[in-house]
Amino acid sequence: MEKIIGQEFGGERPLYCKKDLYLENVTIHAGESALKETGNITAVHCWFEGKYPFWECDGFVIKDCLFTVGARSALWYSRGCEMYDSLIDAPKMFRRTKGIKLRNVQIPGGTETFWDCSDIDLEDVNIDRADYIFMHCENIRIRNLHLNGNYGFQYARNVEIHDSVLNSKDSFWESENVTVYDSVINGEYLAWYSKNLRLVRCHITETQPLCYCEGLVLEDCTFGDDADLAFEYSTVEATVRGHLLSIKNPTSGHIRYESVGEIILDGNIKAPGDCIIEKI
Repeated sequence: MEKIIGQEFGGERPLYCKKDLYLENVTIHAGESALKETGNITAVHCWFEGKYPFWECDGFVIKDCLFTVGARSALWYSRGCEMYDSLIDAPKMFRRTKGIKLRNVQIPGGTETFWDCSDIDLEDVNIDRADYIFMHCENIRIRNLHLNGNYGFQYARNVEIHDSVLNSKDSFWESENVTVYDSVINGEYLAWYSKNLRLVRCHITETQPLCYCEGLVLEDCTFGDDADLAFEYSTVEATVRGHLLSIKNPTSGHIRYESVGEIILDGNIKAPGDCIIEKI
């Protein structure tokens, strides 16, 4: 494996088409596509300033690196990325990339990150300013994610999340086959039009959660005191712990609750309109 240590590069494609390359304490200055069309790359203690550094890459490991704002759109159309102990301040990271593993990564500028990606494995990751994150992604496994950004996981498929905090309005819209365990989900209009969403021991806040859902399952979930008008036009099987402000016009299924402020079943309910709602 070729080693490059303590050097600086800039301009157009300085390491284009390199294979079997080890970088340490390397700085990529302003320019484009520094490591495009590469394979089997390891980058340790590196600093990326130029845009589009990793495009069409096959197999790369990134450790203790920094991607500045200028390194936007850094990891696109690639396969097999592992990233550890790194900081990403660049927007639009990870597009159409397959096989992504992140451990202890901070992403303070996560706008439009993870689009059209698959086979994603995250643990101990913090992401801020992350509107529209994980859009159209599939096969996602997450543990200990702290997310701040609206419209998360829209149109995502086959997702499993554990022990996370998701501050995201309009999250999980039109998602399919999502399971979330032991997490907090804050944000209005949660998971409208989703299919096969399962929430296990989660806490949910803000207005009109879980409406227009198909195949919705809640197991021992709790709700904040602002979570009103839940389950409208949803097919749902739910066990709700604690107090829920209001339930409105579920389409069918079975809702069991400990305490509810109001159950609204009015002339706007949709057929079959046979949901069983009962106190535990």
